[in-house]
Amino acid sequence: MYGMIHCAVREMFVEQLGATEWAALERAAKITAADQISFNVYDDALTMRILEEAAARLGLDMQDCLEEFGRYWIVFAGKGSFKLMMEFTGDDIVTFMSNLDQMHRSVVRTLTKAQMPSFQVLEKGEGYFTVLYLSERNGLGAFVTGLMKGLLDHFNQVGDVKLIKDGPVGLEYKIWHRDGP
Repeated sequence: MYGMIHCAVREMFVEQLGATEWAALERAAKITAADQISFNVYDDALTMRILEEAAARLGLDMQDCLEEFGRYWIVFAGKGSFKLMMEFTGDDIVTFMSNLDQMHRSVVRTLTKAQMPSFQVLEKGEGYFTVLYLSERNGLGAFVTGLMKGLLDHFNQVGDVKLIKDGPVGLEYKIWHRDGP
């Protein structure tokens, strides 16, 4: 995965448990600052080792940690180097999701070894839409659920996200949404 993912995990973790605990996590996971360079691509096993250690120290099972991190990723990206890119991707959640593959293609121009997922809006209706998530990586369904929930927050929407189909072609989600407070 990408160093920016490692940086986001570190930021989420430090916000919750502090820098001293992060240093302990680094030792336990056998990582250094060289494993946290934003625009480097790292082996997925390293990223999962960092997330597993974070989950254990946060008192979360791995699926809950992935979901929480997916939600946090939207906050992290929205205030960091991807802020402008996110702003141009869409003014509402459905438009954003419809344009996400285009945004990922832009990222690949910088991270040439990146393996970006695909998000395809399959259906749109009044107050809901469905999305097909495709990726070469397995086991990230909870992370994607967190991303969708983070996007609801980002666009000041309230609603729900449900995995409705876990098949050989990908994961299909239904997202219900309406304007929030």
